[in-house]
Amino acid sequence: MRTRLTTEQRREQLLTIGAGLFAGRPYDEVWIEEVAEIAGVSRGLLYHYFPTKKDFFAAIVRGQRDQLLAMSEPDPALPVAEQLRAGLEVYLEFARTHPDGYRIVHRSAGDADREIREICEAGMAANAERILAAVGLLRPVTATTQLAVRGWLSFVATLILDWLDEPKISTEELRDLCARTLFAAVDVDPDTI
Repeated sequence: MRTRLTTEQRREQLLTIGAGLFAGRPYDEVWIEEVAEIAGVSRGLLYHYFPTKKDFFAAIVRGQRDQLLAMSEPDPALPVAEQLRAGLEVYLEFARTHPDGYRIVHRSAGDADREIREICEAGMAANAERILAAVGLLRPVTATTQLAVRGWLSFVATLILDWLDEPKISTEELRDLCARTLFAAVDVDPDTI
């Protein structure tokens, strides 16, 4: 017997199921029929919400990205070093508590088409802007600083993916490693802030 859900509840249910499947398998190995079966709905209903598999995947990636960006919004009341650490803490907590969503945005999407990569790129650009705005309060932002922040974001994404697969260190150790690396990359001594 199917559970009667509101339109928004059903949409969210489908996105949650899809996030779990796409996080564990490559895009080509996830079937819309499987999503519909797990949700207990017809394939046609799923296509009512998402006209194509690509639209479905794009909605999942966009949703996970937007959730992470909303959760990691910097608090301007905090000192700059604390803003950066707090943002990193939220980012790591999201990865720890939403590993499927994190993997989708940072692993699965890399093999996807241009539209999906653009969704992910927009998330990375937003994070880079936040970090550069904070660094800009401490020192002039140069092209080198911009490049260092972009490289650091890629480094952190890879590090967290590896940590999710094999958590050999604590969340706190991972956070401290990422923070030290960021401060070194942008040439800022956090003890002087």
